[in-house]
Amino acid sequence: MPPRRRPPPAGARTDLPPLKIVRKILVLQTAYYVTATALILFTTLVYGKEFSLDLVLSWDALRGDTTLGWMLGLVWMLNSFLCVIFLLLLVSRSKLIPDFALTIHFFHLIITTFYTRSLPSNFLWWALQCASAALMVFLGIWACRWRELQPISFGGIGGSSTTQNSDRGSSSQAGESSRAGGSGWLSNWGRSGGNEYEMVNMKNDGAV
Repeated sequence: MPPRRRPPPAGARTDLPPLKIVRKILVLQTAYYVTATALILFTTLVYGKEFSLDLVLSWDALRGDTTLGWMLGLVWMLNSFLCVIFLLLLVSRSKLIPDFALTIHFFHLIITTFYTRSLPSNFLWWALQCASAALMVFLGIWACRWRELQPISFGGIGGSSTTQNSDRGSSSQAGESSRAGGSGWLSNWGRSGGNEYEMVNMKNDGAV
């Protein structure tokens, strides 16, 4: 008799298959570079400098002795802030945010190294990557936890108002029946969801 297989624990590969992980990493990396390229292109147009791919993939552009270098640093931080939205939409789980955020910056290091054919030696570039990763992790975890802690509403505003109106109607009918002395037949509307009737005990006013 073959041994019995144990079910995989919660949060294992069955919840997030490898192909799905790779697909999400590719989408996040693409969004990371597309957003950064758009922001850097806008910055260069405003600054009056010609746009080049070196501003996106080269670590030499981040320099502390030029105005453009500091502007690029601020643009990359803004790009990390915007990428939190993509993490919230695609990952949606707070415990997976650090993995995906650090993976984005790890692939950025690899791509930058292959593009420049040298390992980044600029201290400002490394400081920017650490600050960018920390920003994405902190804001991504906060945003996912904020959405996870939101209350689940069933029926929306209309459903809650309908329930309140039905409760008020039933309580008003109960008040009218008590003021009438409890005589006659009463129709119980809205309490059980249908046209059901019940008989209330009638007082004998001296009748034989």
